[in-house]
Amino acid sequence: MKNYTRLFHPPKSSFFLLGMRGVGKSTLIRHAFKDAKIINLLDEGLYQLYLSKPQAFAEDLSLVKRGDWVVVDEVQRLPQLLNEAHRFIEEKKIKFALLGSSARKLRRAGVNLLGGRAVQKWMHPLLPQELGDDFSLDKVLRNGSIPLVWNSTSPQEQLSAYLQLYLKEEIQAEAIVRNLPGFARFLPVAALFHAQVINVESLGRDCGVARSTVEGYLQILEDTLIAFQIPAYENKLRVRQKVHPKLYWCDSGVVRAAKKQLEGLAIEEKGSLFEGFIAQTLKAYRELDRLECDQISYWSAGKNSVEVDFVIQRGKELIGIEAKSGTDPEKKWFAGLSALNESVKLKRSLLVYTGKRRFKHASGVEVLPVRDFMQEIQQL
Repeated sequence: MKNYTRLFHPPKSSFFLLGMRGVGKSTLIRHAFKDAKIINLLDEGLYQLYLSKPQAFAEDLSLVKRGDWVVVDEVQRLPQLLNEAHRFIEEKKIKFALLGSSARKLRRAGVNLLGGRAVQKWMHPLLPQELGDDFSLDKVLRNGSIPLVWNSTSPQEQLSAYLQLYLKEEIQAEAIVRNLPGFARFLPVAALFHAQVINVESLGRDCGVARSTVEGYLQILEDTLIAFQIPAYENKLRVRQKVHPKLYWCDSGVVRAAKKQLEGLAIEEKGSLFEGFIAQTLKAYRELDRLECDQISYWSAGKNSVEVDFVIQRGKELIGIEAKSGTDPEKKWFAGLSALNESVKLKRSLLVYTGKRRFKHASGVEVLPVRDFMQEIQQL
């Protein structure tokens, strides 16, 4: 298995590191903290011990030297342990790397228990900069870039297994939903809404569940770090109707696995996958503190009208970004950016596409091949 240098650098004080399964959290942290005490809550024996006898966790921590590091993997399985972690941070200045693949239980029962003494960090599927010369847009769109899958000799089988593991380990084992078959039916329908404005009523009809259930399921996708939402940009200069957020899955391979569509890329799915890839990359760079940004949103001029895929907001400055999976720019590609620029003056207007020529369009929009955009993303 090839190891790639990740852009994430561990803080020097206690931190939570959250990310979907398989993105390499454990591998990176164990390499960074080779002398740390490792507590892996996937070890069923250890999990059962701490579950039935929480003081055993404190007994193990009492053997750690003052100021040393402790890594707790899969911390969301027993968030009540954070009470003791908090105490040992205070009393022995022990530093903790707390790894998790779900923010659900932590948000409900744990994160605040550390009283702000542990920063929250995120880890993502492999980024183009991390892949370097191995980066292939076609491969990323087809199979995603979770290291577990990227390094596999059978990526399609690995993705199918990944989705089953997600249902078993994240959903069923943690009793997150009462109706597992209903949630399993929801997944492929939600996958069809990748890079789409969320229509809760339509989602509910298609998978046969109530609106409130769909809203809960969408929250589970976010809590388990499988998907995220991007809000609509609110132009405060004029009154606008409420616009629903867009849904994005965090990895194109996983969303294709959810749809049970793992063969060659179909033309009709490439557009949403490419937009999702740009969305996930922007989100990752922002959370890695490599993209200065107050908010990432999208802009819509109204129903059945023009849109801009992404609006990067930095103070009063706005950058508009349109993602197109085609290779030959068309006039209609520039309509959204032009309309947004007329509404609110943009600092930069960018169109990212899969062609090879970089140029400036007559409308003032900068047209960038995807590789050029990836090289400049930190300087936006």
